Amino acid sequence: MLAWFLLLCVQLMFGWIRASELTFELPDNAKQCFYEDITIGTKCTLEFQVVTGGHYDVDCRLEDPDGTVLYKEMKKQYDSFTFTASRNGTFKFCFSNEFSTFTHKTVYFDFQVGDDPPLFPNENRVTALTQMESACVSIHEALKSVIDYQTHFRLREAQGRSRAEDLNTRVAFWSIGEACILLVVSISQVVLLRSFFSDKKTTTTRVGS
Repeated sequence: MLAWFLLLCVQLMFGWIRASELTFELPDNAKQCFYEDITIGTKCTLEFQVVTGGHYDVDCRLEDPDGTVLYKEMKKQYDSFTFTASRNGTFKFCFSNEFSTFTHKTVYFDFQVGDDPPLFPNENRVTALTQMESACVSIHEALKSVIDYQTHFRLREAQGRSRAEDLNTRVAFWSIGEACILLVVSISQVVLLRSFFSDKKTTTTRVGS
């Protein structure tokens, strides 16, 4: 019984769908493309989000092996697109920051290919699941939800930290500017007040008769 339970745990840990998940830097005036081999009839989901940089937006484009555009959005902060492959081949999806002249971006994407494999592929699905099998399926679904929540929370935390650091930099520069302006105004006031109380030299001119 223990060995059977360990085998279920191994299937639970490694029975994930095939997915590509990546966080990468996208420089200004740059375009980055990725490729994935997909078989016909496979359901796929592309999800992306701009973590840091500028207005947190990026262009995204998805094409099939024939070059047909399946998805295209301009200046999106985040989005999700699900499709079913209509043919075999290499699908291409690209992220573009070509509209930005000086701001680089940090982009996260998750490209999921296919559905979850059955947790018990050798079991007869007509029969009811045992209590242990039901518990394993529940744990499997719960772990998937935990992973999704952790990913989204990490992205939100990174985005919030980036916004806070950007705001802190702006406040620091604004404070330095105010200090410089205050110093210039103070010196100008001192000079002006000294000019009011300084002795003025008078000159007299004699007019001959």
